[in-house]
Amino acid sequence: MVGTVRVGMAEYKVAKSPAILVSLGLGSCVGVALYEPTKKIGGLAHVMLPDSSLSGKKDFNPGKFADTAIDMMIQDMVKIGVDPKRLTGKIAGGAQMFQIKSDSSIMQIGRRNVEAVKSKLALLNIKILSEDVEGNYGRTIEFNCETGELTIRTIGHGIKKI
Repeated sequence: MVGTVRVGMAEYKVAKSPAILVSLGLGSCVGVALYEPTKKIGGLAHVMLPDSSLSGKKDFNPGKFADTAIDMMIQDMVKIGVDPKRLTGKIAGGAQMFQIKSDSSIMQIGRRNVEAVKSKLALLNIKILSEDVEGNYGRTIEFNCETGELTIRTIGHGIKKI
């Protein structure tokens, strides 16, 4: 039986093949899957917010923010032998789950999360191979450390493999 590793909200985890990293209930949150194909090591972050500068210092959780979660996840991957130059990425989530009556970007947390994740990965020269982002529906994702495949399950929008 393949080991399943659950990645909760505001968490990140890394694993080696044949593990499958799973994150449930991505709404406005973004799932960031990083992969090193030769060593078959993957990482998955369930990012809640775009920028750690929005956080107070009390009970700081780096897994909560796009900028810090991705950095910490890469550090953990390097500790188990990953060359960060070989990493590729896949992302999913960032939905607008509730209708808003304002065009204010502060209310568009899903879109802001997607933009923050893309900016951070670009800054680190990590190519995003595929994505399934925004929309108005939630997602559950499974990242296979053997194949590098990201499976996205939705209600009403089926199952997609990217």
